[in-house]
Amino acid sequence: MKARAKANIFLKLIGFDKRSYHLLKSRFILLEEPYDELILQNEKSKEGFELVSNFECKNNIIEKAYHLLCKEGYENELKEFFKDKSLKLIKNIPVCAGLGGGSSDAACFLMLMNKELNLKLCKEKLSTLSLSLGSDIAFFLSGFKSANVEGCGEIIEEFEDEIPKLQWEFPKIACETSAVYQQFDKSVFDFEQNKKEGKIFEKLKTKELLEYKNTKLNDLFTPCVALYPKMQIFLEKNFFLSGSGSSVFKACK
Repeated sequence: MKARAKANIFLKLIGFDKRSYHLLKSRFILLEEPYDELILQNEKSKEGFELVSNFECKNNIIEKAYHLLCKEGYENELKEFFKDKSLKLIKNIPVCAGLGGGSSDAACFLMLMNKELNLKLCKEKLSTLSLSLGSDIAFFLSGFKSANVEGCGEIIEEFEDEIPKLQWEFPKIACETSAVYQQFDKSVFDFEQNKKEGKIFEKLKTKELLEYKNTKLNDLFTPCVALYPKMQIFLEKNFFLSGSGSSVFKACK
């Protein structure tokens, strides 16, 4: 099963929730590539749930999704299913790149288990469950190719879009999401102005949005450059930033 990446065409930060998490308005689009792959295989080297990958990550979000389903009452089914199977993850989406790779992997795993174990969980139920793992997962579960996203990422409305062909660059710079958001908090910002701009942007198609200045579309581009100076060249070349970086894009001429 393919776990596709996403891009943020615009990202405006508009306040905080009761947990002091950043609230946003954003346009998410689903990319055809890059994508990770989740493959069930009849090979095992240890008992219990086994994740085999070319990607080393402690506390992998797929394992968290597995334990989440266990807590929801499906532990016996999962243990029986993985008694003679392992899950292979082929990681192609760059990490710390603003493409939602981990969230997509988790969504893909939840959908895969829902199908294979015939859990009969609807999309709404899966989305609600996924919120404890990460807000972006709900977008990948929605199946939408383009959507306006609000809250912390859990409020999703499908959007009829016009998406031009995009030119991508994937700098080998690991942008830590929490660090970029913390850098934003140190800057001067106007949440009310951001809300107004977000309301304008959410009505525009991607093709129209890419006519705006890159730092106007994504509130995290300036703090990202402040933390990772090598990103400056992409700002100057009029690329747009996805999420908190480091992936950048522009419309192909």
